[in-house]
Amino acid sequence: MTTVTRDETRIDGTTIDEERLGEFVGRVVSDLAAAESAAVAYLGDRLGLYRALAGAGPLTPAELAGRTRTNERLVREWLHNQVAGGYVGHDARTGTFELPAEHAAVLADESSSVFLAGVLEIVAAMWADAGHVESAFRGDGGLHWGHHDERLYSGTERLFAPIYRSQLTSEWIPALDGVEQKLRAGARVADVGCGTGVSTVVLAQTYGASRFVGSDVHAGSVETARRRATEAGVDDRVDFRVEDATAFSGSGFDLVCFLDSLHDMGDPVAAAARARASLAPGGTLLVVEPMAQDRLEDNVNPVSRLYYAGSVFLCTPSSLAQDPGTGLGAQAGPTRLVEVLRAAGFPRVRVALETPFNLVLEARS
Repeated sequence: MTTVTRDETRIDGTTIDEERLGEFVGRVVSDLAAAESAAVAYLGDRLGLYRALAGAGPLTPAELAGRTRTNERLVREWLHNQVAGGYVGHDARTGTFELPAEHAAVLADESSSVFLAGVLEIVAAMWADAGHVESAFRGDGGLHWGHHDERLYSGTERLFAPIYRSQLTSEWIPALDGVEQKLRAGARVADVGCGTGVSTVVLAQTYGASRFVGSDVHAGSVETARRRATEAGVDDRVDFRVEDATAFSGSGFDLVCFLDSLHDMGDPVAAAARARASLAPGGTLLVVEPMAQDRLEDNVNPVSRLYYAGSVFLCTPSSLAQDPGTGLGAQAGPTRLVEVLRAAGFPRVRVALETPFNLVLEARS
């Protein structure tokens, strides 16, 4: 029986604060609206609606539909959703819609350092894979990276490409002691867990005197990486291989990189130990991980919420699918990451840089 008073509700003997209840209902409705609207935004990315709006000034639904060869009635409804979410501006007097330049940088410009539309593909892949992840929950927790919807790989590439292009060689590498000078003079570099090779190619384009080896367990990503190197004209100095992080080939590397990959590995300690063994004297290990603090209560923010969600669907199941299934997770935090690297035999580990989205760690023997 439920009894309602002015200030509280009692359900099965439990007192419910109506103000708190109302606030939480509002929060959930807001989240559900955002979740459904992410699917609408995904269509906007797929159909080129954001790109057609970018820099075009005010457009009517008919004009936008004409530019994108899409259905005018559906375009109008899409625009209404975008206005309701604050993504697109609307002039009621003229009946036109406009994408602000700042919003275009996030949704339409793949060269922008803040381009985030790739995440929409990742979210689409997460929904498509929900059944597989449910099975992982009911089983041993494992789901190999290569068993996901194909949109995960293209979305991940589109998400990380602008980040690597804007930060890898301009901020992360310069934060390491003496590494940039070695790369400009000519060094040997291993990029472990390289995915589709964006990071490796960026490094090769910047440091023309150096040579690079990229490795990943996902054969499809390695195949894409080889194409990216050829397209960029650096395939003469870049070699991509399908290899496990705990046993990648080669030695005498001046720099080994784990860029947003260490937490995905089943045995991050063994992977880091293999990296240490492969380094030349005086070599450096670069580890870039999602930004996190050590305590859960310090990770209650939108960025960590996003990372935890990805960790539930992608990162932690990937680790659990590999022996010994450490399950480090995408929000391990600096203390745990330093512990992993020290357990791998690195006596000198430091956080070289913190950004709103990443932790950059440097490890040396």
